[in-house]
Amino acid sequence: MNWSRWFRCESSFGLLLVPSQPGIYALAEEIMQPAGTLTRRMLAVFEIEETEDLSRSMSRLFALGSPWRDRLAAERCYIRYAVAPSTADRRAAADALKTWLHAQREIASQIFDPALTGVSKTVAERAVDRVTSEPEYAKVFPAGF
Repeated sequence: MNWSRWFRCESSFGLLLVPSQPGIYALAEEIMQPAGTLTRRMLAVFEIEETEDLSRSMSRLFALGSPWRDRLAAERCYIRYAVAPSTADRRAAADALKTWLHAQREIASQIFDPALTGVSKTVAERAVDRVTSEPEYAKVFPAGF
């Protein structure tokens, strides 16, 4: 799959060039992680969906009834997508990404949990290393994601 670059979700107008084709999209929020004297910017993926029409589904994220509308307005959120005409390929890729996301939520909560502020920095650094090392899901994860 060829993924688009990450681009900022500020309004539905930013999605005008998204193709009206079937595919997968991912939503992420920008987070700041202190890394010594420098602050490290990262994207935390919080939603992965497959759709028959990328343009329509992504535009609906900003609709009044959308569960993501407030979050997209309040936070610095980004989105990327991949066109996937085959239903089987699209479903398999979305399922693999959702499985990965679910597995990483527990690890991420341990890293960014406020209760960890009293834990020594080396433990937190080891947790970050564990998350950023080459995991098993990298074999099924789309290149460049």
